[in-house]
Amino acid sequence: MLNWFIYLLKTPFMLWSVLIINILGTVYGYIWYGYQLKETPAIFLIFVPDSPTASLFFVFVLIGFIMKKNFKLFEALAIVTLVKYGIWAVVMNILTLLETGYLPIEGYMLIFSHGAMAVQGVLYSPYYRFTIWHLVIAGVWTLHNDVIDYVFKMMPWYGSLIKYMPQIGYFTFWLSIFSIAIAYYFSVRKDRQKLSLN
Repeated sequence: MLNWFIYLLKTPFMLWSVLIINILGTVYGYIWYGYQLKETPAIFLIFVPDSPTASLFFVFVLIGFIMKKNFKLFEALAIVTLVKYGIWAVVMNILTLLETGYLPIEGYMLIFSHGAMAVQGVLYSPYYRFTIWHLVIAGVWTLHNDVIDYVFKMMPWYGSLIKYMPQIGYFTFWLSIFSIAIAYYFSVRKDRQKLSLN
């Protein structure tokens, strides 16, 4: 059953459907960050909208799949950041609910959509072809982003959670390590399952 579903993921209908969903989600994500981006110094702009940039990486991966190609660096960047920021947003929204006792409907939508982000990044891993060096670059990008967020204080605005920035920064660092490890396990190790796009 699982193998049948994995093969279904590469069908044109599924690839185009997931591509359109990710394009819409990416656009919405950049709009969501609009207020923060207006107050962000230009030098940090590329590092602030974490989740939409992760889904943008995946958009390029899906375009490659539709063309029967592997854009390897985008694949590495996509799986690491989709897993990381997918899980991160789910945790932050749950923490917001626990902290304030309330979560707007948008918060529940973010839990669902970001959880799906993390899952899709892993589901497509049998079709990735990136190497350890692509993963090293993705890892450097991801950990550097943590420095920008928590040393230069560019982390996403989450209202009442700002007072927990040191603890969230520590959690995020280890979430980055976990996401890099997930990418290695599903996409780089020699005995992993590989499937052809053709």
